[in-house]
Amino acid sequence: MSTASPNTRALARRLIAIEAARDESSGAATVWAVQVCDRFRVPLARLVGVAGYRSLLSRAVALAKAEVTSLSPVQVRQDGSLEGFSGAGLSPTPGPDGDGGDGGAAIVAHLLGLLVTFIGEPLTRQLVCDVWPDAATDEIDGRAGGQP
Repeated sequence: MSTASPNTRALARRLIAIEAARDESSGAATVWAVQVCDRFRVPLARLVGVAGYRSLLSRAVALAKAEVTSLSPVQVRQDGSLEGFSGAGLSPTPGPDGDGGDGGAAIVAHLLGLLVTFIGEPLTRQLVCDVWPDAATDEIDGRAGGQP
């Protein structure tokens, strides 16, 4: 199983935090993770088509489900949006499976890692900067576990 590097996870959390800061409602981190994925949808659909984006997101969800078992109800719809997040990965403390409530961040981190794998780090960094101009992307890293 491939895990996202610590740097990629940090960037995923930072993007979720940016979405949380924009959304003044008292939502959950997982909802903001869905918003991060939705913000990626338009530019990535232009790049790889809706089916290509759906495939990338489906793979990111599958990888995240292997780490965070509470994500099992999460699915990718035909339009590339996510469904099934009601309560998935929201626990603030580690559950019996050790997921630690980090389901949304796991999906975003794996999506970033897949982008680095397929389009490279410079284009992924540019894409993130285009969507989130205020996000620092110095930490993006597609290597599993942060190892070369």
